[in-house]
Amino acid sequence: MKNKPVIYTKPTLIAKLKEISAMGWIPNGRKGNAGGIGNTLEDLLGIKENNLPLPNAAEWELKAQRINTTSLTTLFHTEPSPRGVRFVPQVLLPLYGWPHEEAGKLYPKNEASFRQTIHGKSRSDRGFKVVIDRKERKILISFDAKSVDPRHKAWLTSVKKRVGLGELDPQPYWGFDDLEHKAGTKLLNAFYVQADVKKEGGKEFYKYTKVMMLQKFNFDGFLKALDEGKVFVDFDARTGHNHGTKFRMRQDCLPMLYNKKTVII
Repeated sequence: MKNKPVIYTKPTLIAKLKEISAMGWIPNGRKGNAGGIGNTLEDLLGIKENNLPLPNAAEWELKAQRINTTSLTTLFHTEPSPRGVRFVPQVLLPLYGWPHEEAGKLYPKNEASFRQTIHGKSRSDRGFKVVIDRKERKILISFDAKSVDPRHKAWLTSVKKRVGLGELDPQPYWGFDDLEHKAGTKLLNAFYVQADVKKEGGKEFYKYTKVMMLQKFNFDGFLKALDEGKVFVDFDARTGHNHGTKFRMRQDCLPMLYNKKTVII
């Protein structure tokens, strides 16, 4: 007879997470898997990957990560407006790109690159920044030639020849309403679990020390995180392939994106 699938209610899941936390150090349940924290937690809960068996499970997910991580996690992919303009391959790459470091080796000699991970707190070394226009209800990408680091002087000269040194025209943007809808469908309510990590004898061990229940996506919190350099717009394109435009976030800042935060442990 097969084991019955595990079904949790919120109270029983909370009780189980408290029980796991009380277990102390637990060995990584997966071999050589960077996602070991989440996978090990799923094993302890007796659930399949990314499948939280709760009532209204479609609205909930389990997020697990190491404490004090500064790594970025992808929230969602979305290309900027205006619609009808493939902005990255048609504007940013040909007019503002630079030679790819593997041009003439892995890729053709003329392979160009446009890779920028930018936010609203300060400009990148190539002069790009995220600007939030609350009046027009838009998140815009801005370019300022005067902010470009001197080491990119040759690139800036080439930009001047290609398009001039003014502001991007038109500026790529995301409307608040579209972005709020996109983010709201991706950022579900979550049980957010953080673990301490240690290594002994080449094996990782986890101690699940913090659990929060995060509910109802908060778009104002998202804009604040973008302004403060905690959410990023990530462009990653080369001549042969656009990897897509992503919104990414410092993992430990996830609670900023929710209206209701309930500390469980």
